[in-house]
Amino acid sequence: MRRSPLVALVLTILLLVAPGAAQAATPDRAAAPAADPAVTLTGVRTAGTAWGLDPATGRMTLTVDDTVAPGELAALRAVTDRAGVLLRREPGTLRPLIAGGQGIYGGGARCSLGANARSGSTYYVITAGHCTTAAATWYADSAQSTVLGTRTATSYPTNDYGLIRYTGRIAHPSAVYTHPGLLTINGPGNAYIGQAVCRSGSTTGVRCGTVTGLNQTVNYATGVIYGLIRTNICAEPGDSGGPLYVASTGTILGILSGGTGNCTAGGTTYYQPIAEVLAAYGLTLP
Repeated sequence: MRRSPLVALVLTILLLVAPGAAQAATPDRAAAPAADPAVTLTGVRTAGTAWGLDPATGRMTLTVDDTVAPGELAALRAVTDRAGVLLRREPGTLRPLIAGGQGIYGGGARCSLGANARSGSTYYVITAGHCTTAAATWYADSAQSTVLGTRTATSYPTNDYGLIRYTGRIAHPSAVYTHPGLLTINGPGNAYIGQAVCRSGSTTGVRCGTVTGLNQTVNYATGVIYGLIRTNICAEPGDSGGPLYVASTGTILGILSGGTGNCTAGGTTYYQPIAEVLAAYGLTLP
């Protein structure tokens, strides 16, 4: 599977463009066949954009953030008009969510632990790849006095996941921290549209909502990520890498990559599916 950033001003999503009505063919000239929307959008590399099928409308949709300049927006509007794609704007900046603070720490960055996984008797932290690029050694405290482990793998961009191998003497239960408390994780799962989900992060704690899209492509300024889960859950810098899960079943669905908005005004977030990460590295959840 190919796989597919947070400062917000307002919550409202503005529909900018709808496709124009098709013109009828004349007797001596047939209408040109419409371009395949997915093929067309695959060529979009403008930072601050994301695209995928919107299940609410059944249409391919290209979303742009506030960093897309007027000239770029005009060019994208022309592309979406030709391909019959909806164009809409989400306020704020689409970016990976990373900040200095608490959670897991490395290289001056703070992220959130996504899941504890293992290969045989060797245990790993799964978190976002844009996090693990920041440092080789990671710590469990902001003073960086308690070693968590060592980065062993990073896949970013294209994907957004990485591994930290436990080397410190820190307990690593198969659980989500629910601020406070622990929710036992029973295994991985696959997301579906409309699914009730929650995420946990070191900045904003537990927030819940629903899955609003699958197989989404996001164009960050630092690269393109494919195959992501989209939700209507907010997040803020430092929440990156945290788990998307189903509270009623203790199932992990993904790890937070990035999004737009914040937890005051609301936002949209994107997640790397956990099953893909486990398969890539031959890992299981404890």
